Amino acid sequence: QQFTLAADGSGKYRLVNRSSGKCVDVPDYSKVSGVQLQQWGCAGQTNQQWTLAASGTDTFQVVNVNSGLCMSLKDASTASGAAVIQETCTANSNKQWAFRSVSGRTWSDKADGFASTGGGTTGGAAGSTVTVTNYADLVKYATATEPYVIKVAAAVTVTPYGHEIPVKSNKTIIGVGTSGQIVGGGFFLGTGVHNVIIRNLTIRDTRMTEDDPDDKDYDYDGIQMDTADHIWIDHNRIERMNDGLIDSRKDTSYLTVSWNVLGEQNKAFGIGWTDNVTARMTIHHNWIHDTNQRNPSIDNVAFAHLYNNYMQNVTSYGNLSRGASKTVIENSYYQSVANPYYVDTTAASLTQTGSICVSCTGKQQTNGTTFKPGDHYSYTLDPAADVPALLKQYAGPQGNIGS
Repeated sequence: QQFTLAADGSGKYRLVNRSSGKCVDVPDYSKVSGVQLQQWGCAGQTNQQWTLAASGTDTFQVVNVNSGLCMSLKDASTASGAAVIQETCTANSNKQWAFRSVSGRTWSDKADGFASTGGGTTGGAAGSTVTVTNYADLVKYATATEPYVIKVAAAVTVTPYGHEIPVKSNKTIIGVGTSGQIVGGGFFLGTGVHNVIIRNLTIRDTRMTEDDPDDKDYDYDGIQMDTADHIWIDHNRIERMNDGLIDSRKDTSYLTVSWNVLGEQNKAFGIGWTDNVTARMTIHHNWIHDTNQRNPSIDNVAFAHLYNNYMQNVTSYGNLSRGASKTVIENSYYQSVANPYYVDTTAASLTQTGSICVSCTGKQQTNGTTFKPGDHYSYTLDPAADVPALLKQYAGPQGNIGS
């Protein structure tokens, strides 16, 4: 029953359910009065966009951008389970809505995990703060040599389609509340790029259906890192990209990936593309749902610490420790996951404690000895049983970050 108002610019909003992460949607772009509303994957289309028209003291009419009709309780019902529909706008009370804020957590602006070690990760904190609402300005500041905190306050469409914006060192790219989106493209952090924070953004929609099922022809990632270091990826929603949602490649290290929603994808999160065994990374409090492979696949990582992650509806495999990786898994929750965790060679090690598997199939395999994450940094574990509800509420973009 909790929704986030996600700004799409020009007074338009999406209504995003906090539990499902899906948007209130008018089916099939209907303009017919009486059509029942539904929830659907968020795509920034006009049948999912709404304007708010003040209609009384602290109340509003919620008007669909596509149809021009108002959100309404059918027949002015007061019964639980009554349908919510769109109807011609009138002053009737069943078409007036009040918005009540819900108290939530506050979030540190300091990186944790391995991104906090080896000198730490501060992004563009040493530079100026700028706010962008268009692609040209985003590229201008992301590719600059100077440090910047770049606040993204609108849905920014990338051109050409699928392009990964090359981010330079010492940058923070952060969404303002839930308004910041990167549509039709992503980010690339190349060799030598360091000290970058990507936070509180929705990055979405470069899927090429003609490239299914393997997605090999169009290498459109959400975030790709090649030999980068000191990177913090936090509180993002990354969905429906053609290749990987996140790729950490070629010895990228001192990486923390936290509180993200990764979903509706073939390949979620690939790690490796190297024969060296030097990388250090922390992956915690991520909700990975409706994916197939690489959740993540961890190849030749010296220290991989995964905790309090939620894997849901995974069809190929969950956490895979490959090569000579040392992988520690703690207090995670696997629901309807094939092969929740295992190793693919005797050289790879994996230890697991405190996790829960529900309706899972296939391998739950540990191997060898790993390391103690607490020797590198401090952290607090949430009980595994609490993880699904916790991440459904708090993973992905938050209204009180970046605003």
